[in-house]
Amino acid sequence: MIALEFARRVQNLPPYLFAEIDMMIDEAKARGVDVISFGIGDPDQPTPKHIVKRAIEGVQDPATHSYPTYAGVKGFRQAIVDYYQKRYAVNLNADQEVLALIGSKEGIAHLPWCLLNPGDIALIPDPGYPVYKTGTLLCNGVPYMMPLLEENGYLPDLDEIDHQIAKRAKLMFLNYPNNPTGAVATREFFEQVIYFAYEYDIIVAHDAAYVDLTFDGYKAPSILEIPKAKEVAVEFYSLSKTYNMTGWRIGALVGNSEIVNAVGRIKSNVDSGIFEAVQYAGIEALNGSQTVVEEIVSVYKRRRDLVLNNLRELGWNTEPTQGTFYVWIPVPKGVEATEFSKQIFAKTGVFFTPGVGYGDYGDGYVRLSLTVDEDRITEAFQRLKKNGICYH
Repeated sequence: MIALEFARRVQNLPPYLFAEIDMMIDEAKARGVDVISFGIGDPDQPTPKHIVKRAIEGVQDPATHSYPTYAGVKGFRQAIVDYYQKRYAVNLNADQEVLALIGSKEGIAHLPWCLLNPGDIALIPDPGYPVYKTGTLLCNGVPYMMPLLEENGYLPDLDEIDHQIAKRAKLMFLNYPNNPTGAVATREFFEQVIYFAYEYDIIVAHDAAYVDLTFDGYKAPSILEIPKAKEVAVEFYSLSKTYNMTGWRIGALVGNSEIVNAVGRIKSNVDSGIFEAVQYAGIEALNGSQTVVEEIVSVYKRRRDLVLNNLRELGWNTEPTQGTFYVWIPVPKGVEATEFSKQIFAKTGVFFTPGVGYGDYGDGYVRLSLTVDEDRITEAFQRLKKNGICYH
């Protein structure tokens, strides 16, 4: 038996939060626990029927059974172009500024490979989606964490980034509407970001997974709306949350043509693209009736309001989130987030994700995903009330 020694890039990777959550919940279910999980952000509603129908037609077409094109079929890339034109009045070139992704997660992980040499710095939001950091670590980059603080509306304070760090940084990740906090950003904030990027020669990567899940009249901007943004920015668009398509694995990278091309070169060497039937489903999602999106958003709004009303009864005074399907709440004083989450789960079978899983600045909070139907939300909070769990 040989002595295995794994590469440092693997040794330095933390366990993936959601894989651990899945394991813990599965073990509890095996013991007979009636688990209500507000953990992973995976829509519980089905993919709309007209999208599924188009995928079935694609699967039955022998023309889709061969290798797909690496960049994505032209029809899907054009559908992305049309979406950006209609939604943001942003003009994109389907051949040079759009790349199909096997879900935006893989594109986010691959992007640092294109931009960072060992020792180069990536500016990463904390708390934030874990893949920003792990993608940086995998190419031996150096993560520099930008605190997202409640008093700043969970926006990074660019003035607080050390000048010498900014000069060494090659990449900045952003995500608004934000996972895990639910915070939103204004066009004015993105203007500041683009100015900062020009000043320090930094590429900005905006993860726009939740731009279509917004409430109360708020419409999320694209960073590409900002003049000259395409010279320093790319954006990740995902169909996963907007159309309940997390398992389909389809998204796109758009923006700066050189960066889009570089990520495409990485991908052509490590994967063979998206099954074309899935891309046809994506075309149908983007080009078909958008009333399904309105219906999906209305479901999350009802759930958000139900969760907030129950939280207020338990002592939380949490403001309504204007985007995503998450609610971000502080834990009681003197209690660590992980311990608070474990206590609730042990007593009630209800799971809230500890915020520390998204970074050190997430400690002191838990995240609730609204991917739970209203009856189960009511049941979950009845269990909390019965067990005396409250903010104070």
